[in-house]
Amino acid sequence: MFKGSIVALVTPFKDGKVDEEAFRKLIEFQIKNGTDVLLPCGCTGEAATLSMEEQKALIKLAIEIVDKRVPVLAGTGSNNTEESIELTLSAKDSGADGALVITPYYNKPTAEGQFRHYSMIAKAAAGLPIMLYNVPSRTGISLLPSTIARLSEIENIVAVKEAAGSCQQVMDIMSLCDITVMSGDDSLGLPFMSLGATGIVSVVANIIPSKVRDLTHSFLDGNIEAARSIHFEILELCQAMFIETNPLPVKTALSLMGMMQEEWRLPLCEMRPENKEKLKKVLKKYELI
Repeated sequence: MFKGSIVALVTPFKDGKVDEEAFRKLIEFQIKNGTDVLLPCGCTGEAATLSMEEQKALIKLAIEIVDKRVPVLAGTGSNNTEESIELTLSAKDSGADGALVITPYYNKPTAEGQFRHYSMIAKAAAGLPIMLYNVPSRTGISLLPSTIARLSEIENIVAVKEAAGSCQQVMDIMSLCDITVMSGDDSLGLPFMSLGATGIVSVVANIIPSKVRDLTHSFLDGNIEAARSIHFEILELCQAMFIETNPLPVKTALSLMGMMQEEWRLPLCEMRPENKEKLKKVLKKYELI
């Protein structure tokens, strides 16, 4: 399951609530265009502004819509261990194929605290594959390669989404253990795969799913030149997804493409006008609008 293109799905809103109709359309768009795995309720899915019940319901809805056509990796992380266990067990009961669990944010646990946090979640959800999620730019703390190596000894902790932006981090992880590594940054997908990563947990796949699928599969199939060509072809678009905080640009792009309404939950809000114009220019260049 942990290879190729995993799309970090956005969460569409309408009149303050989750727009289930738009969510269904986004999922069908992904499946039609060959995305390998769907990830609802990650950072890109604005899980931080969803209530516990909304998050559980959205994961369940995604699983029902997908109907086993592709795996569903549920975002179930929290900085509260008991809350993350509750979310993970709910996802498991709903039929999720795995769980993505972010490093506890804000409270900045030590390496031992991180280990115990993940250990308890993995034990509670025994049998469910778990992907660690290291994104220090959002959490304020990083998972050390040595901690990842310790966690990899737990049977159902099988992968890590690496979004620290560091090739050295990837090399250090792989020198210590054989856990599956996936890039959490579109722009670094190809470099990370050249070091042994198996794919990308992608933001830009929300708008160009077939390109990200082709990039990752070309590399995994040994067609390095094709993968490199796609990497440079889409690089500007990947970078445009981060001209403001993710998921502001990608949700704005999907709105401009007519796939969902441009609606946010505070503290997120619309893009600054000058950055929205920059985004429009890039989308026009790629003939997406």
